[in-house]
Amino acid sequence: MQRRTLVALAAAATAIAAPFAAPLAFAQAKEIRIAHIYSKTGPLEAYGKQTQTGLMMGLSYATGGSMEINGKKIVVIEKDDQGKPDLGKSLLATAYSDDKVDLAIGPTASGVALAMLPVAEEYKKILLVEPAVADSITGDKWNKYIFRTGRNSSQDAISNAVAVDKAGVTLATLAQDNAFGRDGVKAFKDSVKTAKLVHEEYLPAATTDFTAGAQRLIDKLKDQPGRKIIWIVWAGAGNPFKIVDLDLKRYNIEIATGGNILPAMAAYKNLPGMEGATYYYFGIPKNPVNEALVAAHYKEFKTPPDFFTAGGFSSAMAVVTALKKTNGDTNTNKLISTMEGMSFDTPKGKMTFRKEDHQAMQSMYHFKIKVDPAFPWGVPELVREIKPEEMNVPIRNKR
Repeated sequence: MQRRTLVALAAAATAIAAPFAAPLAFAQAKEIRIAHIYSKTGPLEAYGKQTQTGLMMGLSYATGGSMEINGKKIVVIEKDDQGKPDLGKSLLATAYSDDKVDLAIGPTASGVALAMLPVAEEYKKILLVEPAVADSITGDKWNKYIFRTGRNSSQDAISNAVAVDKAGVTLATLAQDNAFGRDGVKAFKDSVKTAKLVHEEYLPAATTDFTAGAQRLIDKLKDQPGRKIIWIVWAGAGNPFKIVDLDLKRYNIEIATGGNILPAMAAYKNLPGMEGATYYYFGIPKNPVNEALVAAHYKEFKTPPDFFTAGGFSSAMAVVTALKKTNGDTNTNKLISTMEGMSFDTPKGKMTFRKEDHQAMQSMYHFKIKVDPAFPWGVPELVREIKPEEMNVPIRNKR
C-alpha cells in the first residue's frame, strides 16, 4: 500500500513538473546564449569592464536595438574570472555544461585564455577570444573552436616595429614576465629586421618599483652609438614609464610603446613626439561603425570609448554577422564554417577571420604623441594606417 502511494506521488510530481520543464527547454531553444567570461575584478579589471561595455553596445548596434537574431533573443551570461587561469577554466566548463551557452567570449588575460582553450575543444563549442593577446592562443595552443577578434602579439609587434625598426637604432625591451609580455617580446624580436636588439628585461607583472630594471636597461644602452630606444610592453597595474624619471635624457635614451587605455596614456603627456602603434584610439578610424560607437558612448557615459571598448564591440559584430548568416542557427560546425574567412565591420573598419588560425586580420595605427591641453592624456596622432595586407602576421598553429 505504501509503495503504491509513493509511486502515485512520484507520478503526480512528474506531471506537475512537466509543464514547467517544457517551457524552459522551449525558452532556451528561442534564445542565443552567450557567456562573457572576463576580469570583472582583478589586475585587469579596467580592461574587462571596457570589453563588457563594448560587447553590450555592439550587440545592440548590430541587431538594430532588438537584441534578437531571427526571432531568437540574445542572452549574455557574465562570469568573473578575476584574472585567475583555474577559475576561468572552471567557469567556461560551467557555462558550456550547466548554462547551456551556445558560445563564449573572453577572457581578458592571456594566461586565463590559455587555460580555457582545451575546455572549448572538450565541449566542442566556440570560444571567441577578446581581448587576450598572446600569440600562442591562435598559435601552438590553438584548436579549431578558437577565434579571436582581439589583436595578437605579432600584430602589435609588427606595427610597432614599423615605427622604430630603422638603421642606426639600438633597441632594448621592457616587459612583464608572463605570457603576454614574453609572447610580445618574441614577436617584436621576430619583426625587427634592421635595428639592433641588445637586451630584454622581464619584471614581475605586479612591479611598482622599476629602478633596478631601468638601471640594467640603461647600462646596456648608454654607450651604444646612434638612436637608443626602450620598447615597453606592459598591461594592468604599475607604471613602467616612471623610468623616464631616471634621467634617460642624459644618455639620449628614448621610450617607445603601443597604445593603451586612456588613463594609462596620461603618462604619454610627458613623452611628446614618442612613436608607436596602437590597436585603437577613438579619434583615428573614420567609418560609420566607429562614429556610432563614439556617439553612443558619449551619450551614455559622457566620455569617449576606450581601447577595449572597441574590442568588445568588434566581438559583438563578429558574432551577430555570423549568426545572421546562419539565420540564428547556433550549431558549432555551421558557425565554424561560416566564420572561417568571414569579413565583418567593426569600429576599426573591416576585419577578416583568417581561415588557417581564425585570427582576425585588421588594421593597426602608427602614431606620434601630441600634447593637447584639452585632453588629460597624450594624444596619439595618426602617422599612417598599417593595413592587414601590409603585415606578414605569421601562422604559428601548424595546422
